[in-house]
Amino acid sequence: MPVSARDPHPSRSDPSWHTLAHGVVLDRLASHSTQGLTDAEARARLADHGRNVLETQPGRHWSVMLVSQLTDFMIVVLLAAAVVAGAVGEPQDSVAIIVIVLLNAVIGFVQEFRAERAMAALRRMAAHTARVVRDGAALVVPAEELVPGDIVLLEAGDVVPADLRLLEVARLQAEEAALTGESVPVEKGSEALAERDLPLGDRTGMAYKGTLITHGRGRGVVVATGMRTELGHIATLLSADEGRTPLQRRLAHFGRRLALAVLGICAILFVAGWLRGEPPLTMFLTAVSLAVAAIPEALPAVVTISLALGAARMVRRHALVRRLPAVETLGSVTYICADKTGTLTENRMRVESVYAAGSSRTGAAEEDGPGWRELKLAMALCNDARLGRDRPIGDPTETALLDALPADGVADWQRRYPRIAEIPFDAARARMTTLHADGERVLALCKGAPESVLPLCRGALYSDGERPVDATIEAEVERLAASGERVLAFAFKVLPALPAGRDIDLADRDLVFVGLVGLLDPPRPAAASAVAACRTAGITPVMITGDHVATARAIAFKLGIATRDDEVLSGARLAALSPEQLAAEVQRVRVYARTTPEQKIRIVDALQGAGELVAMTGDGVNDAPALKRADIGVSMGEIGTEVAREASDLVLLDDNFATIVAAVREGRRIYDNIRKFVRFVMGGNSGEIWTLFLAPFLGLPIPLLPIHILWVNLVTDGLPGLALAVEPAERRVMERPPRPVAEGVFAGGLWQHIVWVGLMIGGLSIFTQAWALHEGIAHWQSMVFTVLTFAQMSQVLAVRSERESVLNRGFFANRPLLLAVLSTFALQLAVVYSPWLQPVFKTEALSLPELGFCIGIASLVFFAVEAEKLMKRRGWLYRRD
Repeated sequence: MPVSARDPHPSRSDPSWHTLAHGVVLDRLASHSTQGLTDAEARARLADHGRNVLETQPGRHWSVMLVSQLTDFMIVVLLAAAVVAGAVGEPQDSVAIIVIVLLNAVIGFVQEFRAERAMAALRRMAAHTARVVRDGAALVVPAEELVPGDIVLLEAGDVVPADLRLLEVARLQAEEAALTGESVPVEKGSEALAERDLPLGDRTGMAYKGTLITHGRGRGVVVATGMRTELGHIATLLSADEGRTPLQRRLAHFGRRLALAVLGICAILFVAGWLRGEPPLTMFLTAVSLAVAAIPEALPAVVTISLALGAARMVRRHALVRRLPAVETLGSVTYICADKTGTLTENRMRVESVYAAGSSRTGAAEEDGPGWRELKLAMALCNDARLGRDRPIGDPTETALLDALPADGVADWQRRYPRIAEIPFDAARARMTTLHADGERVLALCKGAPESVLPLCRGALYSDGERPVDATIEAEVERLAASGERVLAFAFKVLPALPAGRDIDLADRDLVFVGLVGLLDPPRPAAASAVAACRTAGITPVMITGDHVATARAIAFKLGIATRDDEVLSGARLAALSPEQLAAEVQRVRVYARTTPEQKIRIVDALQGAGELVAMTGDGVNDAPALKRADIGVSMGEIGTEVAREASDLVLLDDNFATIVAAVREGRRIYDNIRKFVRFVMGGNSGEIWTLFLAPFLGLPIPLLPIHILWVNLVTDGLPGLALAVEPAERRVMERPPRPVAEGVFAGGLWQHIVWVGLMIGGLSIFTQAWALHEGIAHWQSMVFTVLTFAQMSQVLAVRSERESVLNRGFFANRPLLLAVLSTFALQLAVVYSPWLQPVFKTEALSLPELGFCIGIASLVFFAVEAEKLMKRRGWLYRRD
């Protein structure tokens, strides 16, 4: 039964679309092959059938996030103990503890909620797009807005956005391994097939969601979207799972081990206090409170927040992070293998030189006469760019060719010689051939790399007729390439008729050479400085391009990647190298030319085998394997294909090499700030542990109440700790070598810092307690409480840099941190001095000298950390950097 216009969505169980003729398919879907759907009809169908997305793991609801903050075992124990304490003691103690625990839960919920929103925003930015025809016009829409009946345009490099019945194809091939397991691309057609129950791989008239267009172009009508597509049945295999990063896993492992140690200390503390005659319930609450405050169970979550917010910050620097582990890996990159076109250069080609009829000219092709006319005709017609309102639209190389010709002449030639067939460009052939009607004859025009086109030419056209191809043409190719120009060769052939079937592949044999065009893609203004920044940061920039050897050398020299005398390794020579020989070559070669996608993978493998961490850029379908193989795959956001973006970890939204360097800088900043957070939280928490653990063994009473411990944890680990995530990058962040990828987060003296700072904070707190008891100060506990809080604020101000003095960085460089510290000071003073809060927190007001004593003792932590950094700068400690 036909599908109505209102419900043009077939069931997946009906496999008949490939058996239907085009007209029947379009009638059933109430669509038109050239006009497509109207915008209103597309909106209506979207409302009826839903978005073209695969069902994935939904994000956690906010209520689940909130409840999860209270389901931790230690929190549950603490809440239960607080309830018991309220039943047998003073209820206000229980209420205060419960309120602080709830505040901690709210802070944890806000952190997780922000991280979830940040990740959702990143996923939205990485959404696919599709080119469709609606209301007779071609436009780009989000792929999730496709509906049955939409007319979709496909070309090499696209990911098929929905299940399509193909209407038109031009040498279209698709890789369908995601559905069939067959890695060899399938040649597609548009004819209806007779057999209904064909396997998916044999339904050549169909293109399926998630498969890759590897060759040619085509047009199809959407017959299924979302979970009704064939890919919908394997959606669980394709669902995105960010997983935990290596850093998160290391911290979670450390946290589990630390939790066991802390629980052991808490048990000893409980037993020791009980034996000293302390009330068992008080000691139990104290031990549990200490465990809650000391165990850094939030560390992995904080890492997620830092990475996600850092990734969002990278977007403002035109770098879209698709996979969070890439953020921490960026800081370890040692090699950046960059494609030349569009990344190191502006991807704004212009015709610089033209050679025809035995003579050359600079600039546009303005000459006329034999040879010149044929060259201009080939430039105009063997070209997939099209004339736009203001300038040509299409590939930069091909639009540059049209820019060099008069627009009215191009339009006239396109009308007089319509294209009737083509052999599209591919990397193996390195050329394209188009066939055009010329009366009863067929004109074959060929364009491509000189080394691909010249061997196919039987002669060359000069002003006085055809001559044999000689060495002067090769010399001209070398001359143009040596000046940094990309050289294209053009040739033609007149055929009596259009070749039938696969004989069309012979259309570009026995050609006549007509000329050369040299195009220049100028280096990006910031590329040279970015290359210099790479070298300063210990990163080796490498150019890998398909261009001519001389062109690659000229551009690499201009950018500072290589000198004029450096060797350029060509793809032909690389192919002859054994793996052992290549392993030796990659240590010294900085420029590779005329390479194939397979050779890019060999280069990456060789560098990784030498212990290097490699970032690789690419934009084409064939670049995807190398992008996946590299430690950091970097795709282009403007000219890149969907396949390349899917395979990458990082997308350059502006296709600029300098953006990679900015991303590396941002990655180093994020990792440094995570280390600063760990340094601060672990140092402060260990100070609390030492204070409570050592006091009983020194004959002193328990220095803090449970509510004091929870309060310190609330006000110190909250805003001040998170404010470290926005700390600006250190001044010399790009002047130090890459961080070894196997280096642990506690390397470079971090664990030593945590130990001695914790002991110092604990020692200062116990000293304050002993001094106050000796002086007969009744509210000694309020003084210890204040010193412990202020000491951690003193520490957080100092750990803003691992090496640089805070005096040099400036106190106002991180305003959120300064505001958080001031807020914590104000809250602590309110707890100590407010008559309404004193009964709750069991505090008493300190005199001005006592407050000054607490501030002075706590500030010693700041000066001690500054002294540690001075010793590091002088090379006396932790030779990490």
